[in-house]
Amino acid sequence: MRSKGTIVLVILGLLLLVGGCGGVSSYNSMVQQQESVRQAWANVESNYQRRADLIPNLVNTVQGAADFEQETLTEVTEARARATSVQIDAEDLDNPEKIRQYQQAQGELGQALGRLLMVSENYPTLRATEQFQTLQAQLEGTENRINVARRDYNAAVSTYNTEIRSFPTNIIAGITGFQPRQPFEAESGAEDAPTVDFN
Repeated sequence: MRSKGTIVLVILGLLLLVGGCGGVSSYNSMVQQQESVRQAWANVESNYQRRADLIPNLVNTVQGAADFEQETLTEVTEARARATSVQIDAEDLDNPEKIRQYQQAQGELGQALGRLLMVSENYPTLRATEQFQTLQAQLEGTENRINVARRDYNAAVSTYNTEIRSFPTNIIAGITGFQPRQPFEAESGAEDAPTVDFN
């Protein structure tokens, strides 16, 4: 118990030595930016969850089309299950492997959805239904919100990572345990990915 008190006193002494009030200000700034990263991450998760919530309705609507390829529906359902099983806590945002797993699972779901929508082109009766058109519009809006949320998350991560790596804040960050956060990165081959037309 006594060693914890000593550690706290040493940390406080170093904070005062490094920057006095500036050190406290730097620490508070890092906390605020860390919270911004957490909020941005929550927005990313919320939008991915919205997409996952739309999929059962889409699958049910598509299943109503005669002879729709069951393999495509199964692929979407399985990709959704994998994507929703990969969870990341805000404390894991410094773990590149967990971010990669999450991003990969969400990417696989996006690809499966893209294939389903491409296959639906072969079913003009399905595409003409109001329910299918509504779900397409909702998915398109959700995909746009996902892109915005990912961009905002990356911006928050960039600001935070810059702060904790800048001198003299990097000293305070090292002493107090602030770790860099991992941004979303473009998937390999993303530049060659086919575009999905919801219209």
